[in-house]
Amino acid sequence: MSAGGGKLPGGIKHVEQLPVEGKRTFVRVDFNVPLDKQTRQITDDTRIVATLPTIKHLIERGARIVLGSHLGRPDGQVKPEYSLEPVAARLAELLGIDVVLADEPVGDGARKVVSDLRDGQVALLENLRYNPGEEANDDGFARTLASYADVYVNDAFGTAHRAHASTAGMVKYVADKGAGYVMAKEIDILSRLLGEVDKPYVAVLGGAKVSDKIEVLDALLERVDAIAIGGAMANTFLEAQGKSVGKSKVEKDKLPNARNFLRRASEKKVTIHLPVDVVVASGLDAEAATPVSVDAIPTDAMALDIGPATVEVYRKVLSAARTVFWNGPMGVFEKPRFAAGTLAVARALADNRLALTVVGGGDSAAAITQAGLADKVTHVSTGGGASLEFIQGIDLPGIAALRP
Repeated sequence: MSAGGGKLPGGIKHVEQLPVEGKRTFVRVDFNVPLDKQTRQITDDTRIVATLPTIKHLIERGARIVLGSHLGRPDGQVKPEYSLEPVAARLAELLGIDVVLADEPVGDGARKVVSDLRDGQVALLENLRYNPGEEANDDGFARTLASYADVYVNDAFGTAHRAHASTAGMVKYVADKGAGYVMAKEIDILSRLLGEVDKPYVAVLGGAKVSDKIEVLDALLERVDAIAIGGAMANTFLEAQGKSVGKSKVEKDKLPNARNFLRRASEKKVTIHLPVDVVVASGLDAEAATPVSVDAIPTDAMALDIGPATVEVYRKVLSAARTVFWNGPMGVFEKPRFAAGTLAVARALADNRLALTVVGGGDSAAAITQAGLADKVTHVSTGGGASLEFIQGIDLPGIAALRP
């Protein structure tokens, strides 16, 4: 989306509306990419590629670009294995220009790198989380980062739910602020899910734990017509209904929450779809995997994917939907034997050309990309946790900071 003229909710400015020419423009990006432990080569550069439109736009307009990101969890210490060096090299390749990497997030070296920038040049600060002030949202650290900037742009939606120095604390000390292309598209599309949407509105939730999703499930009850549940979290709901699920992963302490949720859904007339059959095996590395009814799960087996009959039910529900939000796999999809359910959901979303289809980051984004269908849905979010909080209606600190 080129929202130069388009309005973002809450009066947030788009990068195209900011006065960046000749200005030091700090861009919070999300370069938290996976690295091969041995070679330190980047194994997936999707997050770097996602920010190219914003960076190229700023280069073309002659901004002096200062990029800031975290990588991994160095916990406020300098750990070479979390250096952004491979990221700077890959970004330089993608842009076809030099990218100067400062040897620290703040300090004399960083200040010199920033002050040496000329119009259209790009510098990357070293891992922001090398400094404990980043995650602590320390005011001193935030002010120092802000001293490197005349304009602030946030293009890191995946970190927008964290109130850190680079996403929230520094913003109030910079004169002009706004959203990059990634952030603007996330705000635009996810905001639609909070407004009036075409019905039926169906949410598909999967993943391992009910505890990770209980708040989002509760919030969705107020908005959706149906919820389809898969993944290990479905086992907890099945057991809450009195079914015996063998050795399947169940959060026993969440059974009361699951029962309460099912009761409330029925009061609100929201249809909850749970698996009618599952693919079971003796363990993750088992050779044999068998679909069985949820009423006939063997005591020594675990449910590791939704079964073919469930796939068919979910496919029908999704093909009739006009708005869909999907977060979380239907099974252990990283194992090909237990990937069919997740890939079927991805395909059902891609086949529904009439619906607004939003994939909420994390494993579901990986699954739809793996299936080669990412360009067949309306939007694949770059933030798992952030998208879940956003669609609950929570005001994310990184977005709140961009409002005038």
